Amino acid sequence: MFSPRFCLVSLSAICAFSLSAPAQTTPKSKPRVVVVGVNGMELDVIRPLLLKGEMPNLAKVIKRGAYGKLRTVDAPNCPRVYSTIFTSTRPDEHGVTGFLVGGITANTNMLKQEPIWSILSKNNVTVGMANVPATFPVMPVNGYMISGMLTRGKNCEDGVLCAPKLSEVQGGEAVYPATLKTELLKNVGDYYIDCERMPSAEDLKGREPEVIDAWLKKVDTIREQQTKLFAYLLKNHPTDFTWMAQSCEDRTGHWLYPIAPYNAGYNPKINAVRADAFPNQYIGFDKVLGTILENIDDNTYLFIVSDHGIKPLREFEDTNPHAHMDHEKTTPVIAKHDFADGDDVPGSFFAMGPGIKQGLRLMGFEASVYDVAPTILHVYGIAQPSQMHGHVLTDIFENGDNKVAQQTH
Repeated sequence: MFSPRFCLVSLSAICAFSLSAPAQTTPKSKPRVVVVGVNGMELDVIRPLLLKGEMPNLAKVIKRGAYGKLRTVDAPNCPRVYSTIFTSTRPDEHGVTGFLVGGITANTNMLKQEPIWSILSKNNVTVGMANVPATFPVMPVNGYMISGMLTRGKNCEDGVLCAPKLSEVQGGEAVYPATLKTELLKNVGDYYIDCERMPSAEDLKGREPEVIDAWLKKVDTIREQQTKLFAYLLKNHPTDFTWMAQSCEDRTGHWLYPIAPYNAGYNPKINAVRADAFPNQYIGFDKVLGTILENIDDNTYLFIVSDHGIKPLREFEDTNPHAHMDHEKTTPVIAKHDFADGDDVPGSFFAMGPGIKQGLRLMGFEASVYDVAPTILHVYGIAQPSQMHGHVLTDIFENGDNKVAQQTH
């Protein structure tokens, strides 16, 4: 069984890694992998944008690599799925079954299975994690870790539907090593770690356009801050393995999904104000992706993954979204993702890099959230631990079952 103390003990030597170490300390033969997480990416929304040419950077990735749906878990939500991706084990095995576990906000101390960042660190792969959900409090790694969604702080004690600034984090560490926090505050600024709670029906009443525009403006600010963070880390702290994520798309989709009048919960005073709001989130993401692409080369493996999609409410299924929290009682939620059947809201998977087939579309559910970690380990030539349930997505590689990297251990 994995324990957070495992990192502190078995990685004590590795975790002394200095972020200021010269670049030549990293073996040239070691692959470089960048994972970009997009919380709740909805393929039904991005496909028309791709056809219209409004997501040119993602279109480039699709043309140069492989893509398809990503089968998720049942009743998917962010911490439940991300922890599954980290460990390639079932929620009941890794312990993070939802936003709340036993009445406590999900956190890394609950992990019962070893996550991929620990496995990579033990195998001398340098690791960088930034804004990835369900990584608070951070753990020692062979590099750096900066927490994302579910980080607690001032005026955000539960960390679920709100987001503190970096300087306002409380109840645990948000940055490893600690010295990096001071550096980020100086060079990136005191950024918001995640998007905030959606406005309540009471806040919206009679002020719908004003409140919606103000909320979306703050989302734009947060995305700009995250882009600056990602660019700074890629340029100043390059690592063999880097995982960056953002979550504003999911928050926007819950209450501003472009539904039609016949959909459950439709309110023209809200849903007709900014029908472009949710699609625009993906246009905004594409610009973030452009910044990331500027900081990697053709020898870098790029994986873009989403934990689940998001769909409008359905009359025949429980319309009480996120029953684990109270915002369904106050916020006009019109779309959700925690349907009983996870196949109703699949995630997304995109991959490109050396030896990855170009223009390959994965049909049906050839890929699942369980397969992400094994595939990344495969790139580094690291054997898949026995507890992992996923498999290597060999079909996306030109060499099939052949190892794509030298052994790192």
